[in-house]
Amino acid sequence: MKLETGADAPYFNATDDEGTTVTLDDYAGHPLVLYFYPKAFTPGCTTESCDFRDRHEAFYKAGYEILGVSPDQPDKLAEFRTEYDLPFHLLSDPDHVMADAYGAWGIKKNYGKEYEGLIRSTIVIDASGTVEHAWYNVKATGHAERVARELVE
Repeated sequence: MKLETGADAPYFNATDDEGTTVTLDDYAGHPLVLYFYPKAFTPGCTTESCDFRDRHEAFYKAGYEILGVSPDQPDKLAEFRTEYDLPFHLLSDPDHVMADAYGAWGIKKNYGKEYEGLIRSTIVIDASGTVEHAWYNVKATGHAERVARELVE
């Protein structure tokens, strides 16, 4: 189920690219950008992650933290983060519990076939834990720029 602006952000508990457990409570009092992407090292996901990387200073100056979320295992996320010099952490959600809670898991279509999978999405949570923005089924290219325009420019 997609989240609406003004809803309470669902609690999460996930392992990051360093093997550390990360929760929503760790970001209490800080606005947070969560971007959900299907798979590390794929062209679209690499483009999107690098676009957030290239704009991360503007987000940080405006007070926002960034976390990427995918079904990949922590060791693969660590390689991805290192390879592309990502200055923010990546969360592992292999059982798509977090993606389900945030409305980023569901039916997708590819070449006329339907299947369940991760829906490229970005959820912005304000400092009080409320959903500030929710974008679903976004394009990899240009999305980070759109989010930056909305939040920090």
